[in-house]
Amino acid sequence: MAQRKDDRVNRVVLWLAIATGVVLSLIGVRFLIDPRPAAFFFGINKQNPGFALHAAIGLRDVWLGLLLVIFAFLRDWRAVTLWLGLATLVCLSDALIALMSSGRGWSIAFHAISGVFCAALAWMAWSAARNDSPRRPPTG
Repeated sequence: MAQRKDDRVNRVVLWLAIATGVVLSLIGVRFLIDPRPAAFFFGINKQNPGFALHAAIGLRDVWLGLLLVIFAFLRDWRAVTLWLGLATLVCLSDALIALMSSGRGWSIAFHAISGVFCAALAWMAWSAARNDSPRRPPTG
């Protein structure tokens, strides 16, 4: 009986987490496709945005950085791998954004090198995850 309740709770948490991730991703896509209305809906003043978007980006960087630290402390190498794999894509996209926006070489290089670093570290975390997984006896 308790197992069934746990299974039901796990299913609810799973689907709510997936829905939350999808909604957050859609909000991000809206910011990419139609930034002005997205920023307005977020609550940023159209006439004088100031540093509101910078603060929002900064808070998200803090949140994402702490997530990686926690995953590493928990030694959840699969989560670290996924985080770093996605971070690789973000860093390389940031390099492209910097190229198209300012064209400053050091900014482009910083993002590109960060992407390469994240990719290498993702590969190392994946190796750690494979080493930590329980070994199955050979069948035959």
